[in-house]
This record gives sequence, C-alpha cells and structure tokens, in this order.
Amino acid sequence: MSDLLEIKDLVIRFDTEDGSVHAVNGIDLHIGSGETLGLVGETGAGKTTTALGILRLVPDSGKICAGSISYKNVDILKMSDKNILDIRGNEISMIFQDPMTALNPVMTISAQVMEVIERHQACTRGEARARMIEILGKVGIRPERVDEYPHQFSGGMKQRVVIAIALACNPKLLLADEPTTALDVTIQAQVMRMINDLKKEFGTSMILITHDLGIVAKSCDSVAIMYAGEIVEFGSLEDIFDRTSHPYTKGLFASMPRLDVETERLMPIAGLMPDPMELPLGCKFHPRCPHRMEICTTDNPQGTEVNYGHLVKCHLHTTKNGDMD
Repeated sequence: MSDLLEIKDLVIRFDTEDGSVHAVNGIDLHIGSGETLGLVGETGAGKTTTALGILRLVPDSGKICAGSISYKNVDILKMSDKNILDIRGNEISMIFQDPMTALNPVMTISAQVMEVIERHQACTRGEARARMIEILGKVGIRPERVDEYPHQFSGGMKQRVVIAIALACNPKLLLADEPTTALDVTIQAQVMRMINDLKKEFGTSMILITHDLGIVAKSCDSVAIMYAGEIVEFGSLEDIFDRTSHPYTKGLFASMPRLDVETERLMPIAGLMPDPMELPLGCKFHPRCPHRMEICTTDNPQGTEVNYGHLVKCHLHTTKNGDMD
C-alpha cells in the first residue's frame, strides 16, 4: 500500500536583508493512511516550516527551493492554485500553534467553522449550520455558545474551536502544530485525548509537531527527530524509544525526568541550536555532540538504516571507529 503523503528532499529557504535562512534542508518523510507521525525537535528545528510547506503556506519571504511533496501520488508543489485551495482545509487541515491568534476576533465561532464547510462541501446554509453545531459539539462546545466571539472563550476552548475548524470537513491528513503548547497541564491531556478520539472516528492520518516526548509516546506510530532543518533519526515508536541511536535523540531523552529511573540531576544537551543563517559544516549537531569525531566537522552524514525502517543520520553508524557506549 502506498503512503498517503511522501516528502522527498524538501528544501525551504527564507531570504532576508541579512542573508538566507536555511530552514528545511533536504528532508525525507512518509506517512500512511490512519497513521500518526510525531515530528520532534527543539524550537527552530524547522518543524512548523515543514508543515506550512505541505500546505504551500510558506510566507512570502520563503521559497520551496527543491524536493517533492506527494499526496495520494500527486506532487502538491506542481498543483495549480485552484487544486491546492480545494485540498487545503478539506483533505489536508492544520491545527495552528497558537489558538489566541488563529481565530478571527471579529467573527463568531459559528461563522468561522461554517466558512470552511461552505467552501468545501456542497450544502445549504442550514446544512452547514447543522454540521457546525455537530462538530463543535464533538469538541465539547455547547450549541448555545456557538454564536459567541473568540474573546468570550478561554484558551482551552479556543483550541477546541481551532480543532473543530480543522476537522470540519473530515480531512485525510491533519497537521497538528504543538496543539497543546498554549494550554495549562490539566487541559493538555483532555485536548490530546479528544484529538486522538476524533482521529480514530474519522480515520485521519496525523503529523503531530511537538517537543514533548511524553505526548509522542501516547499518540504516535512513528517518529521523526528533526534538528537544524534535517531529519536525524526516523523510525517506529519502538525504534525511537527502545533503540535510540542518534546522540541528539539520546540527549532529548536524557533531558526528560522519568518516574522509573532515579536521577539526581538531568543532563540537558549542551549549547544551543545553530543559527540557520550560519549552519556549521559537516554534521549540524557536531558542535554539541559528546561523540563527535574529526569526520563530523567536515562531512554531513547520509542516512543509515540501522534496523528495518529505522534510519539514523550519524557518522557513528557509518564509521568503524564510532562507539556510542
């Protein structure tokens, strides 16, 4: 069975007065029907830019320079503007990161949900309103509140509205960009449970963008670890959690508190994400890597399959003298 979405060698740049920002640097990804892929990395890794590229919503200062994004075996980057408009919000939807800014403050909640339904589905105004009430009900918003404005809702309720808009047309692929980041801890679990339940109900595939490995563990089938615009490790959930192979991925896990391991002090990754305008030569992670070798400073490693479907971009897996222990 072919993948629902397949990204090959995607490159996205932003041209500024100070120079070129290398946001996404030749990534490969794939996701099958009904699957959930976790896209994990620190702030600035290129996760959101990748999602915006899938929908061809990269800001005007940015440009998709190379690669392909195949949806149902058709390259999105070669589609006409009309065809991508028909897909965007209908077959592929996005839950944007900040619910506080994702909603139009001068439009009622009902109008914003109905706008999507009327754009993509052949229905009367009454049918659109009935569908709007139904989908808002699924995310826990009562019918008597649907004609209120965004400022009348809490942050958690705004996020529920954003989710309702994304799911209004039963999309085949949902791009969820850190959907719980702006919410307090007590609401985060409720929202993720709701997203997963709706995903199962509609048979939707999902790319979950997050830096929270706990959420990934509960929601994802496969995981891609992103660093400085590159996928440095990709595999099944079990590969990433039980057979962790890239030093960056190991560093992410070492930075997390665990209930099953007694640790006096967490071990954060040294240093900071590199400036995307001045990326280092060779492996982009080598300035922060405790296992770096001479080759890491000059040659960018290729992806190596360490197990079936488990890819790692690290010289430790391509050189005989590499030793992770």
